[in-house]
Amino acid sequence: MRREVSVGQMVLMEGTETMPAPRKYPLELRERAVAMYRAAEPKPVIRQLARDLGVHHEALRNWIRQDQADQGERTDRPTTVEKEELAALRKENTELRRANEILRVASAFFARELDTTRTRF
Repeated sequence: MRREVSVGQMVLMEGTETMPAPRKYPLELRERAVAMYRAAEPKPVIRQLARDLGVHHEALRNWIRQDQADQGERTDRPTTVEKEELAALRKENTELRRANEILRVASAFFARELDTTRTRF
């Protein structure tokens, strides 16, 4: 029988080796790249800055857009906090659906067991 094991914020099934994939770029590099972009005047070309930092230009563009959303400069993207909240709510929703399904099946089972009009052999 498998049981859940809590590891930090992750819950793993005992006996599994599932871990999230490592990030391609460290968070420190992301923060430094966005800070360099924000500090530069005039604003550098993202492709050139990305080439200088050794990262893909679309990755840098996404980091900058996400930082702008987090700072309230963009309204077309959810902030990091909103993304984390949405992920947590989706996970909770999945767990609640699973629990409801289990309860539905269990109630149907016990209803059949308690049915006095049914003949038993």
